[in-house]
Amino acid sequence: MSPQAIRAVKGTHDILPEEVGAWHRIEQAARTVFDRFGYREIRPPVIEETQLFVRGIGTETDVVSKEMYTFDDRDGSSITLRPEATAGIVRAVIEHNLMNTDPALKVWATGPMFRRERPQKGRQRQFHQVDVEAFGIAEPTIDVEIIEVALAYLNECGLATESVDLVVNSVGDANCRPAYVETLRSALRPVAAQMCGDCQRRTETNPLRVLDCKVPADQPIIDALPRISDHLCDPCRDHFAQVRAGLDALGLRYTVSHRLVRGLDYYTRTTFEVTSGALGAQNSVLGGGRYDGMVKELGGPQLPAIGFALGMERLVLALPAAVAARRCDVLVAVPTKKAEGAAGARPGLDRALRLERALRAEGLRVMLEHEGRSFKSTLKLADRLGCRFVALLGEDELARGAWAVRDMAASSQETVQEELVAAYLEERIRG
Repeated sequence: MSPQAIRAVKGTHDILPEEVGAWHRIEQAARTVFDRFGYREIRPPVIEETQLFVRGIGTETDVVSKEMYTFDDRDGSSITLRPEATAGIVRAVIEHNLMNTDPALKVWATGPMFRRERPQKGRQRQFHQVDVEAFGIAEPTIDVEIIEVALAYLNECGLATESVDLVVNSVGDANCRPAYVETLRSALRPVAAQMCGDCQRRTETNPLRVLDCKVPADQPIIDALPRISDHLCDPCRDHFAQVRAGLDALGLRYTVSHRLVRGLDYYTRTTFEVTSGALGAQNSVLGGGRYDGMVKELGGPQLPAIGFALGMERLVLALPAAVAARRCDVLVAVPTKKAEGAAGARPGLDRALRLERALRAEGLRVMLEHEGRSFKSTLKLADRLGCRFVALLGEDELARGAWAVRDMAASSQETVQEELVAAYLEERIRG
C-alpha cells in the first residue's frame, strides 16, 4: 500500500509557476514606484520576540489575542511568527538608530506574514504583504504623500486609480481619543446585548473595533453611535483638514467615513483604506495610517510615523488577468538518435549544446529538447512551451553543417548554415 501523500498545511498556498508572473509584476512595481518617492527597502526577520507585538499592536486586538503563531524557543523565550510588518520595522529603526543616521527615514518591505485565521479566498494563514513606512515627519503633507504613494503603486500594478475607492478618517490622538472611547463605551453598554458576540466583547475591551463590525443586524445600532469626528481636539481636527486639502490639491478622489478605524491599536489621527469592487464583499485592498506613539512605546524616542500595508494575494485577485509571458524563444532539438552518430559519438548533441549556449549569451530564452523526440512530437512540445522558433538538427542538417529553423507562428521553415544560425535567430527575435 502506497503511503498517503502529504498535502500543504491548511491555510497555506503554493504559488505555482503559472501564477508567479503576477507576483513578479507587483514586486517590480514596488521597486519602481517606491524608489521614485525616495523609499528604500528593508528586510526584517520573520520571527520576533512575542513582546514586540504585544506592546506594539495591543493585547486586546484580535491579532494578539487570537491569531498569532507563538511558541517557546529552546532557551525558554517566547517567539512569534510576525503577523504584520510595522512592529518589526519599528524595532529595527530603534535597534539600529536609523532615526539619527538616515536624513529621510522612509522604507518599504515585503514578505510572508502569519495569522491563524479562518482561511478564505485571498486570505491565508501564511500570506504576503507589501509594507511602506515613513518616520520623523509630523506635518500633514507626509500623510498626503503616503496616500499618493499607495495609489501610484496600485496604478503601476495595473489597478487604475479610477477603479478603486479611497476612504479616509481621523481617529484622534492621545489627547482626545480616550474621552471618545469612554463616550462610545457608554453608548454601547445599553445596546451591546442586542449585538453580535464580538461586539459584546469589544464593548469593554476595544470599543473602536465595534465600528468595524460587518454583521448586517448590527448596522442600525452602529450608525446611531457617537462619531469620533465630533470629538476631535482642535489640533487633530486641523491636521485632518490639511490632509483633505492636500488630497484635493492633487485631485485625488476620496470619501470620509467616521467608521474607518483600522484593526490595530497603534493608529492615531489619519487612517485610510483603498477598496476595489473586483474583490466582492471583502473589498479592502490596502490600508494604513499614522502611529505616532509606537516608536516610543517600543523603547525609542517620540517619533511620528505613518505607513500602509497591503496583502499581495488580494492584490493579485484584484488585478486584470495578466497575459502569460513567453517561456521560451527557441527550442533546440536533435529529433532522431541517428543524428547523434555512432555509439560513443555525439556530434548532434554537442552542436545543440553549443548553439543553446551561444543564444543564451545573447539574452534569449532557450530550452533543449533532451529526449530525442520525433519531429512531430518536438513541434507539439514547442507549441505547449510557447516557443517562437525551433532549431532542428536532423540527419540531413548534420551532414550539411546547417540547422532547420522553424517559425512556429508562420508554420514556415528555413535551412540556415551553422555559423549563421545564432545571428539569424537573434535578429528575428529582437525584431
